[in-house]
Amino acid sequence: MGSLGAPEIILIIIAILILFGGKKIPELMKGLGKGMKEFKDAQNGESSNPTNTTEEKKN
Repeated sequence: MGSLGAPEIILIIIAILILFGGKKIPELMKGLGKGMKEFKDAQNGESSNPTNTTEEKKN
């Protein structure tokens, strides 16, 4: 239980094609890749250089 087999993966791919269409999928994948890269860069940047980026408001 919990693992995806070939029929389930094919069904998911077909559903994505129906929802988004063939022309929109490359744009979605590009955005997803860019987001993952930024996330990894942020993780690496924070682990090597820990800084506090929040500003305290003074009244």
